[in-house]
Amino acid sequence: MLFTKGHGTGNDFVILPDPDGALDLTDDLVRRLCDRRFGIGADGVLRVVRTAKHPDAADHAADAEWFMDYRNADGSIAEMCGNGVRVFTRYLLHHGLAEVSAGGLPIATRAGVVRAVVRGDLISVHMTTPRVYAASTATTGGFTMPGVAVDCGNPHLVCSLSAPLDALDLTVAPEHDEALFPHGVNVEFVNPVGDLHVRMRVHERGSGETLSCGSGALAVGAVTLRDAGLSAGVATVDVAGGTLTVTATESGEWWLAGPAVLVATGEVTL
Repeated sequence: MLFTKGHGTGNDFVILPDPDGALDLTDDLVRRLCDRRFGIGADGVLRVVRTAKHPDAADHAADAEWFMDYRNADGSIAEMCGNGVRVFTRYLLHHGLAEVSAGGLPIATRAGVVRAVVRGDLISVHMTTPRVYAASTATTGGFTMPGVAVDCGNPHLVCSLSAPLDALDLTVAPEHDEALFPHGVNVEFVNPVGDLHVRMRVHERGSGETLSCGSGALAVGAVTLRDAGLSAGVATVDVAGGTLTVTATESGEWWLAGPAVLVATGEVTL
């Protein structure tokens, strides 16, 4: 089977073309593809399926031709991936499977239909409106840190710290409130850099620490703007793999912008 490898600020993916939804994408297959020693290596898999051909997305067939079937590196299903949507968009355009109109390219996800707008090297995605809804904590390395729960179509916990992020050990998943997050949670740890400018490290459920998390940056941007007392504005989020920007418009739209790069194509024996 043909594959493409791509990344968004270092958050990397194996992209599998499966327009008719014929591939049996098992948890084991995803794990083997994402294995950095015995497979291709990635934080997750993006399966390119026509929306009408996938039971999880068929209801959106009238709104979007393509469905991003996203799987974490451990094979588990995730509702949304902000970096993945941008890479998915780049793939569709590169292979002539879609064209971007003035209103943007609609893409179906398990969190709903999002729109992608291409501006040169950058791709901006109109994301699900983040909802900041509860206080909670994360514990790692014996330290418990306060955080804020944010729903971005998938679950996040944003922990703002004054201590340096480099001291955190994220080789093990942070402990969290399983009653609040019964299906796991992506945990973002944040240091301030300047006005509406922060640095982030993230542990993603099902993938471990990654160089970037797009929906995590959206969650962090929402908390950053809220803490500044703003309902609209632009937050800059530095991740290990680069920089993302989160924009909340006066009309209530939320946009995530950053690069998306295709780095290799090849053939894999499944």
